[in-house]
Amino acid sequence: MALILDLLVQGGQMALVLALSPLLTGFVRKVKARLLRRRGPSMLQPYRDLLRLLRKEVVLADNASWLFRVTPYLIFAATWVAAALVPTFAIGLKFSWTADLIAIIALLGSARFFLALAGMDVGTSFGGIGSSREVMIATLAEPAMLLIVFTLALVAGSTQLSMVAVMMSQPEVGLRVSLGLALIGLIMVAIAENARIPVDNPTTHLELTMVHEAMVLEYSGRHLAMIEFAASLKLLLYISLIACVFAPWGIAAPDSAPLAYAIGTAAYLGKLALGGALLALFETSIAKMRVFRVPDFLGAALMLGLLGTLLLFVSRSL
Repeated sequence: MALILDLLVQGGQMALVLALSPLLTGFVRKVKARLLRRRGPSMLQPYRDLLRLLRKEVVLADNASWLFRVTPYLIFAATWVAAALVPTFAIGLKFSWTADLIAIIALLGSARFFLALAGMDVGTSFGGIGSSREVMIATLAEPAMLLIVFTLALVAGSTQLSMVAVMMSQPEVGLRVSLGLALIGLIMVAIAENARIPVDNPTTHLELTMVHEAMVLEYSGRHLAMIEFAASLKLLLYISLIACVFAPWGIAAPDSAPLAYAIGTAAYLGKLALGGALLALFETSIAKMRVFRVPDFLGAALMLGLLGTLLLFVSRSL
């Protein structure tokens, strides 16, 4: 009976991230529209867009290979697994032993790798430009993310997210400069990884500024639906990761009562709403930067992660 309950809770988390990711995207769009004094689309519009794309026929280029057809499903599966591994309303779930920060980075890196390959598969100029820019961003975003993980691992003594959440909720951790640097660096990496302003504009189709959109211009129908769904899952993943590590309050402990799970779910929804609102506020108050300034932006995140790691080493050696 206990095994069935654990599997149900784990399945509930997987279903929760799947159901909430389009709603989070719609919420961010709605808040941005309100901040710009526009009515904006409904928060449920991303669900309608996905259903519309799923009904449409897939149009493929004559020279598209099997990789072009398989990539959307690989990206969606890898991103969904990574998002489901991040603790949302509870820790210590059945598969929490797989919820490792390095494993999550590897899953996201594999999704990016296949997306870049698919962008170059058809041979269009837009796809090649987008893939080259995506790889350029990845060469700085992934090392910065690893340094942030090392900082958290030095504080918590583990890269396993449940253990990190438990350690970060202890009063002994307190306020540390290294953790503040890691938080700022993680936010900068999250903005770049999700192709948000100022790194990229997810709504533009201008050749000089496109990164993510350039790689998926040749997709349509259910293939495009899978990619758009994966993008929503990725945004929810990073907000969930920031909330789990730096704001682990309200998360239910292992083998808790149903009331604790309900409180954890409510707290998680509040964290998502706050994160989405702050993202919308940030995007409406800053301009899109030039593509050639993106390495400077991510280089700052890399330096913040490095400084956080060095500060922990220095403070422990004193």
